[in-house]
Amino acid sequence: MTSPPDHPRLLLSDIAKAFGGIQAVRGVSLDVGRGEILALCGENGAGKSTLAKILAGEIMADSGTIALDGHPVQLPDPASAHRMGIAVIYQELNYVPTLTVAENVLLGRLPSRGPVVDWDAVHREARAILAPLAPHVDPRLPVAALPVAERQVVEIARALSLDARVIVMDEPTAALSQQEVGRLFDLVRRLASSGVSVVYISHRLDEVFSLADRVAVLRDGALVGVWAVGQTNRAEVVRAMVGRSVEELYPRRESTPGEPLLEARGLTRGGKLVDVSFSVRAGEIVGIFGLLGSGADVLVKVLFGAMRADRGEVIVDGRSLGLPTPGRARRAGIALVPAERKEEGLVLGMNVRENLSLSSLSAISEWGFIKQRVERIRAIDMVRALQVRTPGIEAPVSQLSGGNQQKVVLGRWLQRQPRVFVLEEPTRGIDVGAKVEVYRLMENLTEQGAAILLVSSELSEILSMSDRILTIADGRLTAEFRRGTVTQEEVLDSAIGGAAA
Repeated sequence: MTSPPDHPRLLLSDIAKAFGGIQAVRGVSLDVGRGEILALCGENGAGKSTLAKILAGEIMADSGTIALDGHPVQLPDPASAHRMGIAVIYQELNYVPTLTVAENVLLGRLPSRGPVVDWDAVHREARAILAPLAPHVDPRLPVAALPVAERQVVEIARALSLDARVIVMDEPTAALSQQEVGRLFDLVRRLASSGVSVVYISHRLDEVFSLADRVAVLRDGALVGVWAVGQTNRAEVVRAMVGRSVEELYPRRESTPGEPLLEARGLTRGGKLVDVSFSVRAGEIVGIFGLLGSGADVLVKVLFGAMRADRGEVIVDGRSLGLPTPGRARRAGIALVPAERKEEGLVLGMNVRENLSLSSLSAISEWGFIKQRVERIRAIDMVRALQVRTPGIEAPVSQLSGGNQQKVVLGRWLQRQPRVFVLEEPTRGIDVGAKVEVYRLMENLTEQGAAILLVSSELSEILSMSDRILTIADGRLTAEFRRGTVTQEEVLDSAIGGAAA
């Protein structure tokens, strides 16, 4: 444990909040120093988001006090939080896409001359605010035209325009590439060096240990520990978060693979994929690691037929599909869990039962009508088997946490009993506890003889769960490694293209 700062910028004392008899936050006392980066970690439901909403003025604590620079403050609404210098930037960014960068930065406070907006002053002020953060961003552009990383910069600029003393960032790297993450880290460090206090909420412990000064862990709504980053390690933080050791986090055991179930031969598409060939055997997990633009995302779509290659073929259990369509791939026994589960893996307007049935409607239908009793029984069985935390199978899938939504995507495919799983970023944006459950499911599937292609940007996940590791750069496979024989540095070097012949 570590001692608090001598003069905390933000001080929470005995904060508690309950919703309908469920205690979301239990007597949390926490402090953040001036110019400090404090990482806040914990599983989904640990209380992180509730604390963030209390600081944002979106909800009020049932008890406890909040002080800024030694002075007690009340935060009954977001406007009060802004006036006090507290800004919260959520994972789902909050901006008006049709407005310009300048209009978003100065939203609700546009300089004017009488009743007329002074657009020269608007652009001048926005450019001055953006200058230390991203001088290359044109304040006249619509925000919708910017990449995600620069949209985040716009939100940070808006916070600074409000003279924010404390910025809370909730999972800010969930949709960023590694290069964009690096730029965001540089920005956060500059904010801290200028005296801004940052509360950084993240599931990604690699980020926490490379960025934060201290790490605080919540579990079941209570604060279980605060450590200086240099005085703790990943294993201690994982155990504090989930009550499990780091060895239990990755349950992969040695396997004895069987015959190839998935083969790719000479897959080529423009300059995105170049003569890609590999195989995945029964009972094996093959990991693919590549940086942004490497072609890994294109490979996933080509294997499932969502994108057509120029040439090559896909073979499943010895049977050639040629260049497959999604229908042929599905019938051949390939299951695809896409990286963007909300956009590509789920129908958010449907409930849990309906989403679980999407890939196996023919099995529960007769004469074009769904056999509702069969559908309900299958959905209930799958929810129980995967331990999906939901009020029921009729609950909207949009209301589930990220980890439980991912279980629904996996459960949808499991009802078809496929033999090949293509998993693209299967643990993105879900907490450590949910990750363990996904990893255990992967382990169980391989024990039953399934073949898994794991495409992930998390090196620790690739290194720990893959029997073999393939790296891809500029559309070409650059190297192959076996688990336990390679370092992170070697994998990164190959993914950059260092091993390309």
